[in-house]
Amino acid sequence: MSDHSKNDDAQWREKLSPEEFRICREKGTEPPFSGEFWDSKSVGQYTCKCCDKPLFSSASKYDSGSGWPSFYQPLHSEQIIEQRDIAHGMIRTEILCQSCGSHLGHVFPDGPDPTGLRYCVNSASLNFSEETK
Repeated sequence: MSDHSKNDDAQWREKLSPEEFRICREKGTEPPFSGEFWDSKSVGQYTCKCCDKPLFSSASKYDSGSGWPSFYQPLHSEQIIEQRDIAHGMIRTEILCQSCGSHLGHVFPDGPDPTGLRYCVNSASLNFSEETK
């Protein structure tokens, strides 16, 4: 991970809103159907809220019905870290930004073709850059 991961809590609290800090740095989850991007149809690129590294493209975004932004693949698989999450009495696969360790959400094996994966991401973990024509 890059130097961004060395930021202490005080530095992250200066950079992020309280809700963004809770989600990105404390592994929180926003309520379904509440985040900024869950139903966005805009064309562009989603980047990490904490370090702005490119994570997902709107081309792989789809409506999973879950209430969170969902993607069937990341832009670059090496930019996403997967780790086992056994919190809340469930076994899930957490996804984090490789560059800064920010909590993004979880990946599930119930997505559409071509990957069969659903990267379920908190809007608060993302920035969005609209594609200009």
